Amino acid sequence: MASELERLRGIMAELRTKCPWDAEQTHRSLLNHLIEEACEVVDAVEAGDDTELVEELGDLLLQVYFHARIAEDEGRFTLDDVARGISDKLVRRHPHVFADEDVPSDMWQSWEERKRAEKGRSSALEGIAQSLSVLGRAHKVVSRTRSHGVAVDLPDEPIDEESVGAEIVALVARAQAHGIDADAAARQALRALEERIRSAES
Repeated sequence: MASELERLRGIMAELRTKCPWDAEQTHRSLLNHLIEEACEVVDAVEAGDDTELVEELGDLLLQVYFHARIAEDEGRFTLDDVARGISDKLVRRHPHVFADEDVPSDMWQSWEERKRAEKGRSSALEGIAQSLSVLGRAHKVVSRTRSHGVAVDLPDEPIDEESVGAEIVALVARAQAHGIDADAAARQALRALEERIRSAES
């Protein structure tokens, strides 16, 4: 009996040939669906509902199969290529599991160093998705800057999760009260930080 993953693969292939809507979709036309499904997974995790999480993970998995099928129809790559790529990457990035290397003292730092070497990246900013929310991108920029050892001063005073959330919301409220777009202001500040990082790296 075929696995459920193979069943899904077959269903997706049929939808691409027999359903007019599915047949006309492209990578670009599906982007909003992909983002929405990822957000619904976040909601399910935060709600702590396993039934909902199973459903939302399924919807997200469908997006992976859908994008891979579109590419296969165009003769570009297949679902197997996608699975092979992530499997190979996980093995390469975990030599302490799949080879004889010692467990690194800083797992995140080790991951970032291997990633930077594989990609041939020279800047901490390379490879950070431009489409991330400003908070998501800021977190990634700061994390990469620290893991790459870029000589840029960054605040590191102790703070707890509750305070972070409360202070962010309070800043947004203060900004709104004075006609300031907090998102735009944060993007501008992030661009300034990125310029400081580039200068420090040069």
